[in-house]
Amino acid sequence: MLQLQEKSAAGSARRGGIFARTVMVLGELLITAGVIVLLFVAWQLWWTNVASDARQRDAVKEFTRNLEIPAASGPASSVDHGQPKVSAEPDEGATIGILYVPRFGADYTRPLVQGTSPAVLDTLGIGHYEGTAMPGAVGNVAVAGHRQTHGAVLDNIDTLVPGDRIYIQTRDGYYVYSFRNSEVVLPDRTDVLFPVPTQAAATPTERYLTMTSCNPRFGSEERIIAYSLLEFWQPTSAGPPAEIAGQVRRAAGEV
Repeated sequence: MLQLQEKSAAGSARRGGIFARTVMVLGELLITAGVIVLLFVAWQLWWTNVASDARQRDAVKEFTRNLEIPAASGPASSVDHGQPKVSAEPDEGATIGILYVPRFGADYTRPLVQGTSPAVLDTLGIGHYEGTAMPGAVGNVAVAGHRQTHGAVLDNIDTLVPGDRIYIQTRDGYYVYSFRNSEVVLPDRTDVLFPVPTQAAATPTERYLTMTSCNPRFGSEERIIAYSLLEFWQPTSAGPPAEIAGQVRRAAGEV
C-alpha cells in the first residue's frame, strides 16, 4: 500500500511539474508575442512616418529644383488669368506638384504623385487617382493619402472647415481650392471619384477636388471624404498666393 501511495505521489509531482513548465512556456510565448505586436505598432506609427517624411521631402526638393519662384501675389486673385492650364496625366510615380493646406500647419508641404498603389501611397505622399481630372480641369481631381502611417499625410483631414483653402502647385501654376464639406462612407463607395462626386450620370461643369482617407484615425472600416471647389488659379509667373508664399519658398530651399 505504501509503495502505491509513493508511486501516486510521484506521478502527481510529475504532472504538476509538466503543468508548471507548460504554463511557463505559454507565458513566455505570450510575452514574446506581445513584444512583437508592440514592435509592429511602433514600426507602423513611428518608423513608417519617419521614412516616408524623408522620402517626401526629397520628392519636394526634386520637384522644386530649378523652379523659379517670382514674388508673391496678393492675398486673393484680382486678375483674371483665363482658363486654368491643365497638364496631361504623367506616368505612375511621377510628381504632379505640391500640396499646401494651411489648416494642417504652417509647414505642411506634401508631394502630389500620380497613382494610388501601395508603392506610391506608402512612400511618396498624396496619390492622384488614375483617370480622374488633373489640377485645374473641369471634373474631379481625386486624391488619397494615409492618415496615421507612412507620413500621415491626411491625418488632420477631419479638421477642415468650410472656406479653408487647399493649394496645389504644379509647374504651370497654383490652383486654389476652397473646402466645402466632408462625409464618412463605406470603403466600397467609389462613386465619390466620379467627375461629379456621387452622381454617375451628371456632366461636370465645375472643378472639384476630392480628398480621401481612412476613418477613424486608427482604423480603416470607413473612408472620410473631403470635397472642395476651385476658387481661382494663377500661373507660375504670377508668383505664389501670399498665404503660402513662405511655404513655397521654403520648399524651394530659398529660405
